[in-house]
Amino acid sequence: QVQLVESGGGLVQPGGSLRLSCQVSGLILDYYAIGWFRQAAGKEREGVSCVTSTDGVDYADSVKGRFTIFRDNAKSTVYLQMNNLKAEDTAVYYCATERRYVGCTLRPHAAGYQHWGQGTQVTVSS
Repeated sequence: QVQLVESGGGLVQPGGSLRLSCQVSGLILDYYAIGWFRQAAGKEREGVSCVTSTDGVDYADSVKGRFTIFRDNAKSTVYLQMNNLKAEDTAVYYCATERRYVGCTLRPHAAGYQHWGQGTQVTVSS
């Protein structure tokens, strides 16, 4: 059984930092790209960041310079370090796996993203 569990969400003030974790079980993480996505209230789900099986990374323009994605295959965990958080970062954050050998995609509806976590709430507010 494949399972993804996000954690690390919470309430932070603008300018604050938060680190999200995505722990994956039931598959060999080395063979997968991992994406982080978010969905704010009333908005469509959007890609935030992704990391390839060979540690290549991509970021949405809105988070470049503020967020960092990295993976620890030995711990079957992918992290999203979020710095200088803004109110518009408020959303439920999800991680998902994509079995591919080259690159990764920020398109949340890509067919390759077949396993998703339950999400963790991030709220940025004063």
